[in-house]
Amino acid sequence: MTLRIGHGLDSHRLEPGRPLMLGCVPVPSDLGLAGHSDGDAAVHALADACLGAAGLGTMGDHFPSGEERWRGVSGREFLAQVAAKLAQADARVMSAEVALVCAQPRLAPFFAAMGEAMSAALATAPGTVTVTATSGDGLGAAGRGEGILASAVALLEVA
Repeated sequence: MTLRIGHGLDSHRLEPGRPLMLGCVPVPSDLGLAGHSDGDAAVHALADACLGAAGLGTMGDHFPSGEERWRGVSGREFLAQVAAKLAQADARVMSAEVALVCAQPRLAPFFAAMGEAMSAALATAPGTVTVTATSGDGLGAAGRGEGILASAVALLEVA
């Protein structure tokens, strides 16, 4: 078995009239993430990190936003499909972390639920995925509250 690291990065702008889903968890907010799917930037970054570590490409390769069948799809469904692709490639997520840049709302109360939900969606042990965040201190679009940026790293064991 070989250990491989993957990194994923995703961002979406915030807009009114959409629910805010992050890490497969609904977060109370007046603004939600724009996107073809549910816009869950945390999941998209994690999925890219896992796929990349396994040498399986990107979310765009497997779930192109130009295809209507992916419209409105939940982050949980994307991670379930990534889990199936990892299993087919004989790859196992050993550890992953998602870091969010988000000026509003405060996300700390949701970290544990996000980590557990993403771990479950990936069919990994509880606690495999952890979540952190920073406000961005006004720097860049995410730091100004115009969107949310997600960065993820994943450590996989690959046959």
